[in-house]
Amino acid sequence: MELISYLWQYIVQVFGLIIAYVFAAIFIFLMLRRFHSRKITVALAAIFIGVSIAFYVPHGMPNELAYPLSLRSFGPDEAPNLPFENVYHFFRNFNNFEHVDDIARDPNNIPQTIVYAEEGVVEVNLTTTEVIAEMADGTTINYWTFDNTVPGPFIRAQVGDTVRLSIHNDETSLHPHNVDFHAATGPGGGAAATIVAPGETKTMSFKLLSPGLFVYHCAFGNPGLHMTHGMYGLILVEPEGGLPPVDKEFYIMQGEFYTEGNMGREGLQLFDTQAYLDGKPQYIVFNGRTGALTDNMTAEVGDTVRMYFGNGGVNLVSSFHLIGEIFDRVYREGDLVTTPSEGLQTTLVPAGGAVMVEFTVDYPGNYVLVDHALARVDRGAWGVLHVTGEADPAIFDGTTESGGGH
Repeated sequence: MELISYLWQYIVQVFGLIIAYVFAAIFIFLMLRRFHSRKITVALAAIFIGVSIAFYVPHGMPNELAYPLSLRSFGPDEAPNLPFENVYHFFRNFNNFEHVDDIARDPNNIPQTIVYAEEGVVEVNLTTTEVIAEMADGTTINYWTFDNTVPGPFIRAQVGDTVRLSIHNDETSLHPHNVDFHAATGPGGGAAATIVAPGETKTMSFKLLSPGLFVYHCAFGNPGLHMTHGMYGLILVEPEGGLPPVDKEFYIMQGEFYTEGNMGREGLQLFDTQAYLDGKPQYIVFNGRTGALTDNMTAEVGDTVRMYFGNGGVNLVSSFHLIGEIFDRVYREGDLVTTPSEGLQTTLVPAGGAVMVEFTVDYPGNYVLVDHALARVDRGAWGVLHVTGEADPAIFDGTTESGGGH
């Protein structure tokens, strides 16, 4: 049904314009006959056809297939389009794509300690996949992922460790993929050594020279095209001696998704190249989809909480804010070496950047995480930290009601 729904939209979008032009041409032809001159009629008809083609090619073709045909990129890599062959194979093999019930990465899914394959070596295995999943109720998109979730796995290591990576591209993929670790020192952050065609596996290793919280992402072809399909994650490189223990840790990443249908349109929605180039996403979400963080983040009064927040981008800066709490410590842009900032309300997280924040929860209730560019909340950029425990009226004393404040 998803494929039929999309094809119907495609037919209406493409052939609807053709029908409109045909009827317009007939009407204009009938009007031109009044000139009683074959030459004038032919000349004006040719002008009409030329203008129609000039308008139709750049504006009438569906953007999700990387039209208009005149699309150009002035970046160092490929244009952010989908090759005709891949589009054909996508429709032909649509029913063979894996349908993932929930694309969202559980924010609690963080290794609590560093797991070593051998002394000083952290082994990382990633599988790149292209799947179908829901962005919102009734709205599905074609995600590209690391390990079938957005974001990909949280990787934990320590400065001085060596990461031994194995990356496999699932044989059902239509595109090559790779991985660029912002924590790696070397060509492309590893991207140049990890290009994997469908069904292929490659290995590499790199030493972690700097502590910090870093983004990793696919960087094949046009990196932004792969990232805005969901291919990003975080790697934590702890400083020497590690991080102090806390009661709760959460893993959150913001991402932008550009669909050819307007926000909320049901059915299968494919990538809108022009919206991507214009930086106008239809969805801005935490952990891959709308509503991903509404009921799976909990804490108790008195708990110390650490949040690892990354911005997969690809165009927007995030204004990360937790409504009703103040960040005790903010490790700006993933900097784990400099003394952290204290007592911040909101912190900026650039596209392709990250931040680590820590705070103690002092009062029970629901605390909403947002990108405080608040129109983005309506596009999906929000979650909830549920805090239980005894209320202290010396901290807050009032009758709370739903719908007030935030």
